[in-house]
Amino acid sequence: MYSLDLPLVDLKAQYATLKAEIGEAIERVLERQVFINGPETIAFEAEFAAACEASDCVAVSSGTTALELALKAIGVGPGDEVITVSHTFFATVGAIFGVGATPVFVDVDPATWTMDPRLVAAAISDRTKAIVPVHIYGHPADVPAIDAVAPHIPIIEDAAQAHLARYYDSAVGSCATASCYSFYPGKNLGAYGDAGAVVTSDVDLAARVRALRDHGRTQGAKYEHELVGTNARAAELQTAVLRVKLPHLPAWTERRRELAAQYESGLRRSGVEMQVVKPWAEHARHLFVILHPDRDRVLEELHERGIGAGIHYPLACHQQAALAGRWRGTPAGLAVTEHVAATCLSLPLYPELGADRVERVLEGLDALVMTPA
Repeated sequence: MYSLDLPLVDLKAQYATLKAEIGEAIERVLERQVFINGPETIAFEAEFAAACEASDCVAVSSGTTALELALKAIGVGPGDEVITVSHTFFATVGAIFGVGATPVFVDVDPATWTMDPRLVAAAISDRTKAIVPVHIYGHPADVPAIDAVAPHIPIIEDAAQAHLARYYDSAVGSCATASCYSFYPGKNLGAYGDAGAVVTSDVDLAARVRALRDHGRTQGAKYEHELVGTNARAAELQTAVLRVKLPHLPAWTERRRELAAQYESGLRRSGVEMQVVKPWAEHARHLFVILHPDRDRVLEELHERGIGAGIHYPLACHQQAALAGRWRGTPAGLAVTEHVAATCLSLPLYPELGADRVERVLEGLDALVMTPA
């Protein structure tokens, strides 16, 4: 076991700057003794919807339930197919299975590692009911291009890693039916437990998601259920924490971008691949990921130097045992996806990291991966 004095993520550093505000927010909730669907949740929904340039936000219990409820709200169910990518956290496909549908995987673009719009048309069948692009590591998928090749199919964006990301000068989600966010503690906007949200400008869809998250109740009557829903409500304590953090998110995001630019500059002459940021994209920089053919050796040696690198994600979803025989692909295959999974390495990145520690990571990498000029 190595002592990692430079961690991949340092949540304590952020907490130290917000400790007093967080304490006050939690105290407000405890004094009210309202823990579900209270004033903190209502206020956060309005504030986060505005940050996402949308009319509605529905706070829910996790990013996974956000995806599942959004799919259910647009009518996806057993026997249907949902087009998505295999290079993502397993929750993306877990939500698809959660509504009884089958994932159809298309390969990712070799530059951005997000859904390749050129491959979407070949994945469409008469059972296709939705498309779920993933904004991996914070780089937005080209949703307008995806919509152009599948104009009548609802798009539910997995924006779990893409808080404040943008495409074509608009907030992510603006070219989709809805976008789904995670507020898992390590996310750019993280709660102190699980939480998530569905963001949309479709008022009717938002109303259905609100009902589905609360046992199907639509009129506020405690024992009247117009839909068959579930318990996926957000906790008031978590939304109170998120309200403290949200005003800081723009500055945190800008700092992430500055540190990522430092990584890119330092790695420019290296032999590693980096995620290409398209001119139309504003990257949220949730993770800074490189590709290296000897990834496991590099990871081990960085750990020996006390640097907490990681892997997101070493197995693509279609390579997981749980999905054996339970997905469909296309003739194009998933070669890029498998290449990224086999070689990806995440470097430390968080607003409090500091330029000096980025330089330390780069110095550690220099001896491991740099190619002579």
